[in-house]
Amino acid sequence: MAAQHDLPLVTTLAVGMGAAFVCGLIASKLRIPPIVGYLIAGILVGPYTPGFEVDASIAEELSEIGIVLLMFGVGLHFSLKDFMEVKKIALTGALSQIVIVTAIGAGISHLWGWAWESSIVFGLSLSVASTVVLLRAFEERNLVQTMHGHIAIGWLVVEDLAMILALVLIPALAGGGGELAGTPLQQLFLAIAKVGLFVIIMLVVGKRVLPWLLVIVTKTRSRELFTLAVFAMAIGIAFCASKFFGVSFALGAFFAGMMIRESDMNHEVANRALPFQDAFAVLFFVSVGMLFNPYILLEQPLHVLTVITIIMAGNFIVSFCIVMLFKYPLKTGLLVSSGLAQIGEFSFIMVSVGLSYGLLPDDGRDLILAGAMASIALNPLAFYFSRKLYLIAERTPRLSNLFNIRGDSLAFLRSDEKYVLKDLVILAGHGRVGRQISKNIHDAHIDLVVIDNNRERVEALRENGFHAIAGDASQAETLKEAALHKAVALVVAVPDPFEARRIVETARELKPDLKILVRAHNEEERDFFIAQNADLTLTGPRAIGQVMATYLNEMRKKN
Repeated sequence: MAAQHDLPLVTTLAVGMGAAFVCGLIASKLRIPPIVGYLIAGILVGPYTPGFEVDASIAEELSEIGIVLLMFGVGLHFSLKDFMEVKKIALTGALSQIVIVTAIGAGISHLWGWAWESSIVFGLSLSVASTVVLLRAFEERNLVQTMHGHIAIGWLVVEDLAMILALVLIPALAGGGGELAGTPLQQLFLAIAKVGLFVIIMLVVGKRVLPWLLVIVTKTRSRELFTLAVFAMAIGIAFCASKFFGVSFALGAFFAGMMIRESDMNHEVANRALPFQDAFAVLFFVSVGMLFNPYILLEQPLHVLTVITIIMAGNFIVSFCIVMLFKYPLKTGLLVSSGLAQIGEFSFIMVSVGLSYGLLPDDGRDLILAGAMASIALNPLAFYFSRKLYLIAERTPRLSNLFNIRGDSLAFLRSDEKYVLKDLVILAGHGRVGRQISKNIHDAHIDLVVIDNNRERVEALRENGFHAIAGDASQAETLKEAALHKAVALVVAVPDPFEARRIVETARELKPDLKILVRAHNEEERDFFIAQNADLTLTGPRAIGQVMATYLNEMRKKN
């Protein structure tokens, strides 16, 4: 009996993963993102196409594990400090985008003859991006640890919190709020209180308890027990967050990862979770494909096209305009808005809840899933065209001037600052590595000018007495504004390797005799920077090895 009971699970795993592998491999050979292959695999093994059909409910539950592990991994690389540096744009941007896109989606669906209650649920479903898709896209482009990645992830966190509160109000839209007046408002306040309580518990208790538990497990010297502890923390906290606080599994796992990041073993934890994370995340895309009814494309093609336009063009334009209003660089606006131009897991949750309360028609479900499928499949094109737009704008004087933020006070040094600076060092990038470098330079009483894309980070630096400007260090105008003519050295500490290369190339063209010190991520990058005549290029492993060898030599001399 046990073997028969387990058969649907084994079948779902075998068929789902096998189909995903074959379709993903074919997609890669055709130079199409593997995600598209995973979605097609889901359609092939789903209930709406002939042939073999797997259990959709099991696939969906397994995909939840992938989302939990993925968000857990993001939390391991995203600190509360990172979020606080982008809190203004993340809060304002996410909430504004949800309101505007929801209004657009609700207005159009109401013109189709839907009730306002159904239209609101429909609009909300089109306004929130998929965490899985965005993170995959940013990871493939090495953007997670950049300022662009911090803004996008912070934006997603706010969207997830907003959707949790929105889900609380759906019963009220359906007329199920109860007889007491003001019950929907009470429900909203209760949801806010529960989410707030969960966050406080994680920040106060989880921040101390989880790293402490990992230390205890490490002392057992058992690899199996350590791996089990990682999964128990990720899935256990995600479950408790959902069960007792009404927080999504994904958000609960994200906070668990953030708290474990405080431990010295966060890299070991990430290495243990990564293989399982990738495997289960694939099932998420397969499960999405299984939900899709392809016949909606033939029955309502104009409606499908409208939904895709709202998701991709609507979310892109709204988020892009918001980032530009905050006077961030054009590159940031294009990257963040490209990542947000799709929908995913929270939209599916909204669909499920809307159907259960009778607020969403079957056509609404199919339209949302069609939009999700198309936007996920076409999302790489959004990044491709964003890159093309950036290159066009960079080479076109009118467009370059249109997106110029030189009029902003954060984009340039004051004249008195430029006058007093002598033999200065320019630091490009003030992230985790840049902070350590700037501290050491400052302690050595060397004049320093910091260039960073993150406006809130630049504001904080100026408040602490540093000379700093907001801008793109790969642009000649930005380097000139940082008093390059007075600089003796440039230190490049940005996490994006492609951006680092452009900074080095631009700086070398402007001032050939400038000393350039670069942080490289691997030996290939190090070789490139050496070819560019960088004066000092360091990678983590090589620097550690040199320091240890120096220490051993000094110890031997003393003996």
